[in-house]
Amino acid sequence: QVKDYAPLISRIERRLSASSQFLSYAGRLQLVNSVLSSLPTYYMCSLKIPAAVIEIIDKHRKNWLWRGSDFRKNGYNLAAWNLVQRPKGKGGLGVINLSLQNEALLIKQLDKFYKKENVQWVKLIWQRYYREVVPHLARQKGSFWWKDILRLHVKYRGIAFCTPKKGDTIGFWEDLVDGRIYSNSFPNLFQFAKSPTISYWKFRTLEDQLEGFNIPMTRQAHNELLELQHTLEQLQQVQDGTKDESTFIWGNQRFSSSKYYRHHFANVAPHP
Repeated sequence: QVKDYAPLISRIERRLSASSQFLSYAGRLQLVNSVLSSLPTYYMCSLKIPAAVIEIIDKHRKNWLWRGSDFRKNGYNLAAWNLVQRPKGKGGLGVINLSLQNEALLIKQLDKFYKKENVQWVKLIWQRYYREVVPHLARQKGSFWWKDILRLHVKYRGIAFCTPKKGDTIGFWEDLVDGRIYSNSFPNLFQFAKSPTISYWKFRTLEDQLEGFNIPMTRQAHNELLELQHTLEQLQQVQDGTKDESTFIWGNQRFSSSKYYRHHFANVAPHP
């Protein structure tokens, strides 16, 4: 709720110094990013900031940038806010997009979780909720904090390509594995799967892979089963006690909030 962020909003309002009216636009722009945009960072590293709170902060940032400390001054913004938040190389002013920044910082927490880093909260959540299931394929569990973070899994998996070692963090059918999604590659066989949300680890460790399907099945599905078995024979065996590895689209296995932020604008055409 907005009232829970009253201390943050109050800190920002106190920063709206009267001296801003004596600064040029370039000076105000620098202060917007170095002062107003940095104040919510501590919150954004752990919490998903409500849209209403970001709207209030953006209102103050606009006022600081375009009208100084005189909020009652009539006048129009000299540029649309979504344009102002573009990088300078894309025709904007480089003002930080707080919603995107918040997302980038929270995905860093999600990256720690999927990599099973040696952090207490990561161990606790895995042991309590996800011993036998894939997190993003299971029913939502846990606190509002954790649910907000886990909901970003779609965006995380959109930039991370998983190489299964054990395979307990990814689904066998619906996740991208070894460059393919098996539910799309074997659509007839997938219709007979007993558990569409089975993990890669569980499926690969079945004593008989036929146990993972409802029988009898159609001839087309059986042919796809034989093809799937042949495909899996060519892959490296899963290894208990190991951790899955993720490679990001920028070319390494380390997540970077700043690279994620810049990637958002990578395909945006420069503003004329």
